[in-house]
Amino acid sequence: MTITDRIRDIRTSLPESVTLVSVSKTHPAEAIREAYDGGQRIFGESRPQELKAKYEALPHDIEWHMIGHLQTNKVKYIAPFVALIHSVDSLRLLEVIDREAGKCGRTIDCLLEIHVAAEESKSGWEWSELLENVQHNAFSQFENVRVRGVMCIATNTDDEAVVRADFERLVRYRNQLAPHFGEEFDIISMGMSDDYPLAIECGSTMVRVGSKIFGNRTYL
Repeated sequence: MTITDRIRDIRTSLPESVTLVSVSKTHPAEAIREAYDGGQRIFGESRPQELKAKYEALPHDIEWHMIGHLQTNKVKYIAPFVALIHSVDSLRLLEVIDREAGKCGRTIDCLLEIHVAAEESKSGWEWSELLENVQHNAFSQFENVRVRGVMCIATNTDDEAVVRADFERLVRYRNQLAPHFGEEFDIISMGMSDDYPLAIECGSTMVRVGSKIFGNRTYL
């Protein structure tokens, strides 16, 4: 089965309200081009320099998403073109994104990554800290970013009940935050290759699918 076939099958299975992000990290431009030729336009990367190189090598109507942990000193590489940053996990990072977006004359859409998993190693805001910042209007200072919603990575387990609880927790958090951000706070990014059907069942509006499209092979 080709990359185009896999994308077609996945897109056919998704509700119209759910956006597919094809996670192309570690895969070459040729594989992304095949997906592009099959009609896919949204791709997710996790390393800024790799993302910049692919942006320069591929058609510019691709919508690039930054889905991996983002260091503040790497924001400059992607600020001129990135469509959505999924992995905002601190005010400091948002400050840098805001500054770099301003330099480019852009407004950059961002998601708040919230820690919901059992593993402490997973990144993301702790809920209590995020809620405190929101209640103190800490996000109102930013002029060049638009907070569009939330993101999470669920616990790495085969126990569906645990994963479901993670997803349901993120949806509850999103609902609590929504009144502070308004109508544009409409994205719930959760669900990957192994669990995206469950994520959609729980309320996901955006899924990040990599291995089911490109396979498990690492090229870079």
